[in-house]
Order: sequence, then C-alpha cells, then structure tokens
Amino acid sequence: MSQGKPHQKTPQTVNRTPLTVNPCLDMTMTKNPKPNYISTTNACKLCTPLGASLAFKGIEGAVPYLHGSQGCATYMRRYIISHFDEPIDIASSSLSEKHAVYGGGPNLKLGLLNVTKKYQPQLIGIATTCLTETIGDDVKLFLNEYDRDVEGDKPLMIQVSTPSYNGTHMEGFHNAVASVVETLATKDDGGSGSADTINILPGFVSPADIRYLKEVVADFGIKATILPDISETMDGVAAKTYDKIQPGGTPLAAIKAMGGNLATLEFGHTMAEGSGGMILQQRFTVACSQMALPMGITASDQFFAELSRLSGRPTPSKHALERGRLVDSYVDGHKYIYGKKAIVYGEEDLVVGLTAFLAEIGVMPVLCASGGRSGKLAGRIAQATGDLLPKPPQVFEGMDFFEISEMAEGLEPDLLVGHSKGYPLARKLEIPMIRVGFPIHDRMGGQRIQHIGYRGAQGLFDLVVNAMIAKKQSDSAVGYSYM
Repeated sequence: MSQGKPHQKTPQTVNRTPLTVNPCLDMTMTKNPKPNYISTTNACKLCTPLGASLAFKGIEGAVPYLHGSQGCATYMRRYIISHFDEPIDIASSSLSEKHAVYGGGPNLKLGLLNVTKKYQPQLIGIATTCLTETIGDDVKLFLNEYDRDVEGDKPLMIQVSTPSYNGTHMEGFHNAVASVVETLATKDDGGSGSADTINILPGFVSPADIRYLKEVVADFGIKATILPDISETMDGVAAKTYDKIQPGGTPLAAIKAMGGNLATLEFGHTMAEGSGGMILQQRFTVACSQMALPMGITASDQFFAELSRLSGRPTPSKHALERGRLVDSYVDGHKYIYGKKAIVYGEEDLVVGLTAFLAEIGVMPVLCASGGRSGKLAGRIAQATGDLLPKPPQVFEGMDFFEISEMAEGLEPDLLVGHSKGYPLARKLEIPMIRVGFPIHDRMGGQRIQHIGYRGAQGLFDLVVNAMIAKKQSDSAVGYSYM
C-alpha cells in the first residue's frame, strides 16, 4: 500500500547506475541500487494476493480466500470493485494479534467450513498474506488436517504462496494460474483433451480482451480453454437477484483436460520459469508458445500467424480487414503524434506491449517503469521495439511513483500511458493521460477497455491521437478547429 511521503526521500537521495542487460540488444536498463531509506511512496504495483484472487475469480464456481487479516481482504475488494464496477467477495481467515502469536490454523479451518456452507463453491482458492507467511503457517499441513477431520463432500482446494513483500500482483496472478494447472490438469480425465482445442493463458487482461479472444479463436474454427476467464465473472449483466458466486469462469472439467489439448499459447515473457504453460509442456508434452501480449500490428500478426498454423486456416477476412483499416488509420493520424514523447508504466508485460505499440505508431517512449523486478523488462522491450526507435527508452524496474515523478520533469513527456495511479503526475505535468491496465478507478469502463489484437490497437490508437488533438486545442489561445 502507499505510504506517506518521508521527509528524507528527496531527489538527491536517488542514485541510479546503468546496467547493460545484453550488448547484442543495444538496450540499456537503469536499475536502482539499494537506497538510503526504506519506504515506498505510491507504489507502481499492487499486492501479490490481489492478483491471485483475480485469477481464482476466473474459474467456474470458485471463491477466493485469503489466509490473513480481514483488512487485507477489504483493501483488495475496494481496488477490484472500483475498477470492474462489479461485486466481489473475498473470504478471509480474519486473523488477529492472538493468531500472529499462536498461528492461524484454527481460523483457517473454521473459515473454510463457513465458506463451504455459505457459498457451496466448487473450488476455494487459498492465497496467503504477509502475516501468515511471516509467522510461518504451514497451510498445506492445515489443509491435510481439514481434509482428514471434516466429513462429507468438500470443494477442491488450491493453495498458493503470495506474500506481498515478495513480488507484485502479477506474480500472484501467474502463481495462482500455475497452481491451478499443477493441481488439476491431467492428460486423460474421461472427458479428456481434444486435438481441436488449444489452451490460452492470457495473463491479466480485461474481460473485453477475453471476449475478443473467444471470438477470434472461434473464427479460426478451433476451440480454446482460456484460463482464467473473467469475461463474465468480472463484467456481468444486470440481474434481479444477487449471485453469491457469479456465473462464468473456466469450467473445472476444461481445466482438468488441458493436459490432453493440442497446444498452449501463453502471453507474456517476464513471468517465472514455472508458469502454467511450462508445467503443461513439461508434464504432458503439450507444446507451449510463449509470446508477447498481442498489442499493435506486429505482435498481433504473430498471434494470428500462430492461430493460422494451429488451425491450418488463413486469417479470416474479418480480421484481415480490421488490420487493413488499422494500417490506414496509422497513416491518417501520423501527423498528430509523430515524435511525441511518452512515459509508460504498469505491470511488466503490459509495459512491453504498450512500448512496442507506441513505437509502432511513431510515439517515442522515453521512460518505461514498473514495480516488478523480473530482470527481463529491458531485454523484452529491446526485442519488441527492434529498430523502430531512434533512441532506446530508459527502463526501470522496482519503481514507485515518487521516482517516476522525479525523472519525468526532466524528460518533458507529451503524455502518460498507464493506470489511474499516475493521474497526479499527469495533472502536475499538465499532459494527457491514456488509461490502460489495472487499476482504473477514476473513469468508467476499465473492464471494457480492449488492449489486444487489431481491434484493441485501433481503439488505443484513436485514444492517443485524440488526446494529442485535445491537448493542442486546450493549449491554443483561440482554440484549435478545422474551420
């Protein structure tokens, strides 16, 4: 969480040294050495169990459960609800000071009983928090005891280790997906996998992105198991009654069959090696293609080419026409945005995708920042942008918004691209802000923003161009108009 700005955190205290990541890539990343203070001011990340909770919400009949204090669950619910405008229940062990001393096993077991009785879930996804990780609660042991002592039918239970001091919400998200795959996926489950079904592990994208993926795969004439699928659970319809567990999500039967499917497409290059796609490949020999988020023309071309290879079909004309219109719009809008400078921030794989997209349309990213610490960000940006940029951007990991703001003033950016936590900086610099990613809590419709594919690139391109036109109008003494 954000902390109050400490007095000792001044521009003079932040020193940075260049680190050459790979000389062949001609990309320099700048990293932060150990500072002379211990604080974070407006973190450029969110907590690890929050990401795990959202991943579990993309599974049919699942309830996220935090083994920790009630405050953690309340904080996460607040962030998630403000972005998606949908209700979300996150159960909690509700640990107090006493349990920090004596352990939270009894509360965990009681909480599981209560959740099972109230929600009747098919699966409970259990994520640990800083408190329970610090005191050393053996959650696996507690779950074994619960399974032994509690009679009758019990929901599936999947546990993932997610201390917030070790990673970001993206590590929590990917770790939860990997735990689900490792626990449930099989090669032969009676209703096993299929040669015309692929697995797609899209990472943390929007419900609109998930719906688009379903449409594209169907247009190629193949089926897909998308894990997780938040297209309905986090962007539902108006209902007359409240569902304790929202309909939708990846069916458990489909997850169990993933080990027998044709192939896996996994979006993202900065996750740990033990990802869900790698587990499927190593355990069940399901070939995994890890690729960048398909943002912009180049990355979307790679995605569509892979679908064409797997299906044996050319890209459907509908999508080829969308690509053609996107190219035409690039030409039409180039004069408004060429040479503009941007600061890009957010979770690492999204930053890579956004940076490549901006370079593709003629905008120059001058600073790319993330709260993540994968060690891969600079190299992936270099690969994604190639020779599109006259000068590589400065790339930082482990950043907070105090540090981003510190650097921004000297870079003279024309726009910010990222989530709502950057708004104070955009206001301070008096420049437009393109809201993408998570969280977006000062505008409506964050769950409906499409980022991927030709269609997503078209929407983002129009946002960027129109933001630049609006800025020119507002800065003009007489107003900018066509006539």
